[in-house]
Amino acid sequence: MNALLRPSHYDAFHFIWPTDTPASFIPTRREENPEMTGLVNVDVVGPLCETGDYLALDRAMPPVARGDLLAIFTAGAYGMSMASRYNSSPLPAEVLVDGMEFTTVRRRETYEDLVAHER
Repeated sequence: MNALLRPSHYDAFHFIWPTDTPASFIPTRREENPEMTGLVNVDVVGPLCETGDYLALDRAMPPVARGDLLAIFTAGAYGMSMASRYNSSPLPAEVLVDGMEFTTVRRRETYEDLVAHER
């Protein structure tokens, strides 16, 4: 909700997929309802205690466990421009991915960064 507001406010679709999956779970297309055997319907939610803090509801994905990393594709320029420090949440990092290369465009904000605005 504070890092990528578009899904909860505009019902925007962002393809979300685990970063480490078996070959049987590698999709051929980034679509909302991939037709693959073994997918489960899940809600992808954030850490805030708000009903609007979600990225996807009832989304078919491979089984995941606590601690697994998920990639949120095509967040785009509007993702960070709409991000906020709501509920004292530091801003996330911005990472540009190009094929197998990635670059951190903006580092993750720390708590010290967050309170520096108050000093």
